[in-house]
Amino acid sequence: MRLKLLADTFLGIAALLVFQSCAENTMAAEDTVAAQKNTSALRKASAFSVPVAGNSFLTVKPSGASEVITSSNLGNWTNSNTVISTYFRVSSTGTLNIGLKASVPSGTSVVKVTVGGTSKNVTLTGSGYKDYTVGDFTISSPGYVKVDLQGVSKTGGYFADVTNVTFSGAASTGTNVYSNDPSYYYWARRGPSCHLNYVIPTTSNVSYYYNEVTVPVGEDKIGSYFMANGFSAGYFGMQVNSATERRILFSVWSPFETDDPNNIPPDHKIILNRAGTGVTIGEFGNEGSGGQSYYKYNWVAGQTYKFLLKGEPDGTGKTDFTAWFLSPDATTWKLIASWKRPQTSTYLKSFYSFVENFNPENGYQGRKAEFKNQWIRTSDGNWFAVSGAKFSVDNTYNAQQRIDAMGGTSGNSFFLQNGGFFNTIIAPGTSFSVTAPTQAPNINFSTLP
Repeated sequence: MRLKLLADTFLGIAALLVFQSCAENTMAAEDTVAAQKNTSALRKASAFSVPVAGNSFLTVKPSGASEVITSSNLGNWTNSNTVISTYFRVSSTGTLNIGLKASVPSGTSVVKVTVGGTSKNVTLTGSGYKDYTVGDFTISSPGYVKVDLQGVSKTGGYFADVTNVTFSGAASTGTNVYSNDPSYYYWARRGPSCHLNYVIPTTSNVSYYYNEVTVPVGEDKIGSYFMANGFSAGYFGMQVNSATERRILFSVWSPFETDDPNNIPPDHKIILNRAGTGVTIGEFGNEGSGGQSYYKYNWVAGQTYKFLLKGEPDGTGKTDFTAWFLSPDATTWKLIASWKRPQTSTYLKSFYSFVENFNPENGYQGRKAEFKNQWIRTSDGNWFAVSGAKFSVDNTYNAQQRIDAMGGTSGNSFFLQNGGFFNTIIAPGTSFSVTAPTQAPNINFSTLP
């Protein structure tokens, strides 16, 4: 999860949202868009070379197929039923000349290239990498372009190694977006994550965050994390981990900055207070480090799930963070875990939600979640409804490596959507609002496990 650095800034974002005027929010959004345009302008040229390593996916991979996208190319291309799709975004229309940079270790291969329903064959031969011209295609509207490759015939062991898809022509003369920085290839294939930073309607100490999450049918792709209750020290939500496993995940970062949990000093380690029945307890690393708890639960798209988070100082210089989950088929809240964070004395800060994909092989697929009925409860027991949120994105989007991420409202719900290479653009920094809910959650706190 790439949000640790962002999470440290969410308190400041929330405070700004309370005090900034609408005009200031608009100016911030315009400044962000201007900066993105300046970045993209660097890629205005007569010809473009799109690295397969950061922009391509095996969108059709038959059982037993051996094709792979590596850190440098498409390799092991032997199956004629495999489809390799490369994506890039153009802002102009007209003719687009497509080419390939490829090598055929032995023999001669014929490859079919398809753009927008039009297919052309190109013959490849020679063990050295060469630039091949495929032909002209017509782009009728701005947005993401998908270039599909499929093997037709080969006389050697496999079709080709391909490092780049190239494009030029009238449709390339505007601002083009694709991943061209090797340090972003992995993240670009995962796709940009996006966030809702909720406006907290009080300056009092906040002890509880409450949120309800619905993933529409068909939007629950493998590798998705729909995070409901984020806070300055961690996050709490639900994942799709495989075709057969889903989890409710609650993690708390250690105050010690490291990506290796083994490096955390004893007095900075996250301490488990208690865990719910059937909950797996462990540590996590690589994106900060800390305590991790998850409950294997096969939640269902189309149903609404409730998330409750508590955070309060324990009076000894530490803070207890506790998470509960309620499914529509249950009448009592399920304890996920309660963690004690040392070197910390705080109530809850920086309420946010996000949607991300953590499986780069599935980064071409789209996902979406709706978040509604947000409430916060202060330390003195008062409930406040949340009706505003500000949209933000991660570094992959901000670096213009990939920009298919958006947020908005649908009825009285906020939503986040990413992946799938859609063309709608919502400027980062945009503020959303819904009608404030009027009925506070009915929770008997004395009976929570």
